[in-house]
Amino acid sequence: MQFKVPQNVQREDTIIGPVTMKQLIICGIGGGLAYAIYISLARSFFWEVWIWPVAIISGITAAVAFLKINNIPFYKFALLFMEYAFLPKKRMWTKGAGEVFISVLTPSSKKNIKDKKTEQKIERDMDKMERLEELSKILDSHGKVT
Repeated sequence: MQFKVPQNVQREDTIIGPVTMKQLIICGIGGGLAYAIYISLARSFFWEVWIWPVAIISGITAAVAFLKINNIPFYKFALLFMEYAFLPKKRMWTKGAGEVFISVLTPSSKKNIKDKKTEQKIERDMDKMERLEELSKILDSHGKVT
């Protein structure tokens, strides 16, 4: 029996035409918010007053749901831009500094590193350093082992 194997598993499934479930939820929430603003302001004010908040909310909703910049969804692009804006532009290397930079978009499955794993990694690094020192001694003595 033959089965169809999906070719592009990274692409989200579409629900209505080209619209995905995530886009549909974003449009529902943004549209509901814009409609609530319209209902609350249209009773008391002329259209010149309520059109601007409704248009701004609708535009932001459409951008978050459908806009892609360099093939990156707008909400990820906005997160990356905020990360760029708030993190320092210059990074200084400090020998032995153990603080690792974790991006907003990194998968968070292994954020808590156990002490045993850290100790094992330090031991492996020390073994690598010892082997590297031996190799550098051999290279410095032009291949003559003393």
